[in-house]
Amino acid sequence: MLGFTPEESIALEYADRLATDHHNMDDAFFDRLKEHYSDAQVLELGMMIGQFIGFGRLLAVLDLESKFCPIDDPLESGASD
Repeated sequence: MLGFTPEESIALEYADRLATDHHNMDDAFFDRLKEHYSDAQVLELGMMIGQFIGFGRLLAVLDLESKFCPIDDPLESGASD
């Protein structure tokens, strides 16, 4: 990932895969993850990612997400790249 360290990139991939594709996380992925993080760090990072995924889903289910975490749509505000 552009602009991120190798450690940050693999952590972001871990978060993305836990959120969207956790059934396809294989030993090869965890081998790559363990090149940068210890077993304890992999566990702790996974627990934190899980908490944030769960919290985000809870906010969505309770319809609180848009009320307390507004995100401006650049297309609506007229902003451009």
